[in-house]
Amino acid sequence: MSTTELKPPKKEKTNGSVPPGIKVTTFENTKLNKVPLDWKEVYYTNCPLVSASNVDQELGWTKEEYKKIGVKFSYFRSRAENDWYPHYIHNLDNLIRFGGLFPPIAVQADIRRTRLLGVTHVPHEGGVMVIRAKDDIYRMSDLKGKKIGISRSMNQIKNDWWRIQEHQGIELMLRMNGMTMKDIQLVEFPYADDWYNFPEMLTPIENPSEWQLKRDHKHDLAFRPLETALEKGVIDAMYSQSKVLSVLTEATGKFAIIEDLSKYPDWRLQVANIPAAITCTDVMAEKHPELVVTFLKGMIKVGRWSNEHKHAAAAILDKQTYYLDVEDTYRGIKDVDMVPNLSLLNLAAVELGKNFMFKKGYIKNDFDVHQWAAPEFLEMAARNCLKKNGKKRTTSKLPQAATTLEAGRRNG
Repeated sequence: MSTTELKPPKKEKTNGSVPPGIKVTTFENTKLNKVPLDWKEVYYTNCPLVSASNVDQELGWTKEEYKKIGVKFSYFRSRAENDWYPHYIHNLDNLIRFGGLFPPIAVQADIRRTRLLGVTHVPHEGGVMVIRAKDDIYRMSDLKGKKIGISRSMNQIKNDWWRIQEHQGIELMLRMNGMTMKDIQLVEFPYADDWYNFPEMLTPIENPSEWQLKRDHKHDLAFRPLETALEKGVIDAMYSQSKVLSVLTEATGKFAIIEDLSKYPDWRLQVANIPAAITCTDVMAEKHPELVVTFLKGMIKVGRWSNEHKHAAAAILDKQTYYLDVEDTYRGIKDVDMVPNLSLLNLAAVELGKNFMFKKGYIKNDFDVHQWAAPEFLEMAARNCLKKNGKKRTTSKLPQAATTLEAGRRNG
């Protein structure tokens, strides 16, 4: 990958080389683990963000849909045999992923064929620039000649999604203020990023909320990796996600935000590892389409419920996401359509993310987003939900179900 424009000045210690003591993880030095394939089992994985899946993990409605067809539906880490890598490289055929955009783009481009089944977009979370509150910095132009941090995962198995959104966000904020990367110093912070198959990390987890319940995730700096460097003055500014994460940083009173892409009306600025994407393997889509449709039926049901009960959905999402609290979560999702879709606008947002990754060398191969998208599964699930809901509403007002309704035939 060519990242010439990202290298900090030569006087900086982090000049793009690997610092001593930091492990580089590769396919060659890592043993991947997963359960044997069984099509009577479907696994899911999601990211701690806004999605129907993150609500459903508490409601269990998708699991009910799978029970109807005799299939077990579980979180992929409920099995000790699965390490964490399927979440990033989709090496489990019977897995459905609902999460951040950049990893599935990398999978489709360079690892294996998948299907894009739907997306959920939070359209105003483009990213912010954070500085120390005590510093005499109030505008982006005040950062000329100063140091902005950028992380660098040394794990070559998985996609470096955190760096990509930092890179994209920094470039966009500079551009919106008449600046370029040449106007600032970018300081790299390489880290091992190698915990995905550590024995201590492989204790089975029945529900994704469990790993958050075991830690104070609202104050854990794992998702705010450059905050310490900023506080100590090693760098002068850092990228963070709009609303989520940045609000936690700002709440400490130590930091301030001088630029926020979410404040701009331009939707092209709002692709920070979002929209959240649902993907499945081509094997599942081709050999067992009923398993794909069943998952989407669950997402539609939960998404509709979440749209109608936004405060209740916010209370659930607050357990996993990085908004400040339940009310802040509600404000973040109140205008979000929680039912996954493949609208032209959302596909255009996906394409923006893919194009950035290809242009900057984060993926080796380009592909057509519209060919990746598989709307037929979502359409089939939606028709099924409408049919069942219509039958339920109609027959509930009849002493006996009409023959045509019972048989599923058209009347007329």
